[in-house]
Amino acid sequence: MMRHVYVLEKENTLLLVVDYQKKLLAAFKEPEAPVQNCIKLIKFAKIMGIPIIWTEQYPKGLGPTTDAVRNELMPCSPIEKLTFSCFGEPRFVSALSSHSQGQLMVCGIETHICVEQTSLDGIAAGYQVHVVADACASRRIQDHEIGLHKIEQAGGVLTCSEMAMYEILRAADAKEFREVLKIVK
Repeated sequence: MMRHVYVLEKENTLLLVVDYQKKLLAAFKEPEAPVQNCIKLIKFAKIMGIPIIWTEQYPKGLGPTTDAVRNELMPCSPIEKLTFSCFGEPRFVSALSSHSQGQLMVCGIETHICVEQTSLDGIAAGYQVHVVADACASRRIQDHEIGLHKIEQAGGVLTCSEMAMYEILRAADAKEFREVLKIVK
């Protein structure tokens, strides 16, 4: 069966969780939906055996990852960064290069800053970048939308959490389907 170039594939996908930090989220009017969708993606990645990398932007100033997300990511540790793009942090580049996946499924905050710059650098580095729009956010909705638009113009693929999960699952007879259904419902 011929596969469409923009379909996420289990063996080729890595989940990148960008900067869901307490102090950043405190400035959001409605942070619950992107945080909950991020948690769903993390649970899904664990069920499917998809590798996960997560980052924190200047945790000394912005605090740690919010507890709900951190608890799902444990026992992994975050990669701390000062650059807005994850690709500007050598430890991130090293961690990413230890995986063979060519598709990055990206969720994070803020869409128009760290997610956008990371996505553009990922595209430039040859990755197929899938930004999970409902698991990303900015303090202002207009900034979120402009960030997504720029990523898409640069060649990134916009998706949503449920679409991404079902693309990777492929079929209702997948052995993980029933377990994933508990996350989606």
